[in-house]
Amino acid sequence: MIEKRDSVVQELHSVRDYIRWGTSRFIGAGLHFGHGFDNAWDEASYLVLHCLHLPWDITPDVLDARLTLEERRAVAAAIERRVVERIPAAYVTGEAWFAGLRFYVDRRVLVPRSPLAELIEQGFRPWLSDGPARILDLCTGSGCIGIACAVAFPDADVQLSDISAEALAVAAKNIELHQLGDRVSCRQSDLFTGLDSTRYDLIVANPPYVDAADLAAMPAEYRAEPALGLGSGPDGLDFTRRLLREAPAHLNTGGLLVVEVGNSWAALEQAYPGVPFTWVELQRGGHGIFVLSAAQLRDHAADFS
Repeated sequence: MIEKRDSVVQELHSVRDYIRWGTSRFIGAGLHFGHGFDNAWDEASYLVLHCLHLPWDITPDVLDARLTLEERRAVAAAIERRVVERIPAAYVTGEAWFAGLRFYVDRRVLVPRSPLAELIEQGFRPWLSDGPARILDLCTGSGCIGIACAVAFPDADVQLSDISAEALAVAAKNIELHQLGDRVSCRQSDLFTGLDSTRYDLIVANPPYVDAADLAAMPAEYRAEPALGLGSGPDGLDFTRRLLREAPAHLNTGGLLVVEVGNSWAALEQAYPGVPFTWVELQRGGHGIFVLSAAQLRDHAADFS
């Protein structure tokens, strides 16, 4: 593999050369794309430009610029790592973007990709008319959702919670990256067990929700992520059932629960046919996000027991 990479480094010279070669390597290797890009060309472009410290919106003439030997080696190594290890590109670069913000990521956390970003950018309207004073991001992982909420609501205090101490170490790094330590904190907890009796105006959760069949069929790129953040029982709802039972005790009057359950939305509707889930329509794609008010949760407590 090293000999092949050395041959590439000697034969290819321009930015365009390496984007084309990377695209061919990705397609030839049968890679899966679903962690920020949906095709080989865009992912190869991202990796090449990242290694060269170039912005995504460079002018086309830069594509013909020649790379130094050191740059060619770095780009080739990144592309080969993506192919050989079958890991998301974000793990190669150590970064991911969410709601217009950059986050540090590694294999301790899922790669940020939730469609919740669209709701955050919209201030959770029309369900929230006033800015929440206290926000909880459950199953925070990298902290991207909670930190994006802190940016969207500059007067709010935000708590990031996760069962994984390793994930919280990454979240803490991102709190520091965005200089939000005065308003954003981390707490290790299995759902609400470590959060005492604190109440929130907004609880946002992107919990594990992949059902057993989908989990078994996932491509290698998804299996490179922490399994703890993906699978949640036979129908993908083990965590969400607990969340629906326990959330009312942690929401203020007028509070809001927003949860992503992805492909498990149909199973959730079937499990609770009498619950008035509001399913969010997203302009930028994605599905399976529901909204319930504190009042609705309390009115249907018997359904969740």
